[in-house]
Amino acid sequence: MKSLFISVVGVFLLGTTANCQIEEINGGPVNVPTEGIIDGVYIQEHIPTKRMIPYANVREADAIWSRRVWQYIDLREKINHPLYYPLDEVTPYAWVRNASRWSLWTVIRQHVLNADLRVFSPYNPLSFGLGAIDGDQLKYPIDPQPGLDFYTDSSFRETMLFYIGELGAQSDVPLVDEYGDNIIIDLPDGSQSFKYDPPDTVWFNSSDIVQYRLKEDWFLDKQRSVLDTRIIALAPVVYKTTIDVNGNKSISGTRELFWLYFPHCRFVFNNYFVYNDKNDSQWMSYDDVFWKRRFNSVIYKESNVYDREVESYRTGLDALHESEQIKNEIRNIEHDIWSF
Repeated sequence: MKSLFISVVGVFLLGTTANCQIEEINGGPVNVPTEGIIDGVYIQEHIPTKRMIPYANVREADAIWSRRVWQYIDLREKINHPLYYPLDEVTPYAWVRNASRWSLWTVIRQHVLNADLRVFSPYNPLSFGLGAIDGDQLKYPIDPQPGLDFYTDSSFRETMLFYIGELGAQSDVPLVDEYGDNIIIDLPDGSQSFKYDPPDTVWFNSSDIVQYRLKEDWFLDKQRSVLDTRIIALAPVVYKTTIDVNGNKSISGTRELFWLYFPHCRFVFNNYFVYNDKNDSQWMSYDDVFWKRRFNSVIYKESNVYDREVESYRTGLDALHESEQIKNEIRNIEHDIWSF
């Protein structure tokens, strides 16, 4: 009887641990039925609980040809909308998210805050962005203290402000004391000024993400006789804005928020739903979307002797034609191998 009791308790604890692990891995909306109620014909349990498909092992001797390319996924294109929607919003009171599925940015943000995904700065943090923008090499990790995350490590939280948000506009209403008089402070140069509230933090929402940049390796594997693609790193991109003397905001380009090591992201992306506009019973995961290349992307750089981007020698429509030409050259290499 005692051994039976221990066995029952052990099974209960094992089941509890397994459930906790699933919740930690998924972390997002799951169709968990209430007692006696199922929201639909069946329980959607495949995506939140499925195991990730591992990459095939590739030896250096088997890669007889390879090419490194950098691409961007423009979220304004309709085919890329499953990565962009549904939108979320961070309000002063709550983080408003969809109840059934999340956008790719919502997934990334959730697991960056939980320290499940390791963030790499797009530039050397010690140079404050004044040096080379070489974050795609994953050289500058931003880590919390061991065992802590965004919510428990104050230093990590202040650092991440520059990667998942930005400071808002400075308040123009001076603070007042208990008597209703404006508070005056002394400045380092000897002058005086009114005291204002510090600027609020403006967190990036899903609507702020305009692109995702990918660093990929295309290679021919002679062992499997295939032209394969491996995503090495991924970076969300927002508009770079400037404010003139009159306070008007204008777009001056784009900037990478941070880089993520994609093979680590797969463990997270594998358990989140992506909307399928053709069939509600065949929703994929984000890992499936990248694995099956269910998105449109444009090459903005390939490995070359000048180490330059396409836009440095092509602009506008010519840059798009150059991107397609690079893709066609890669496809032709595969085609030529099987042409006899």
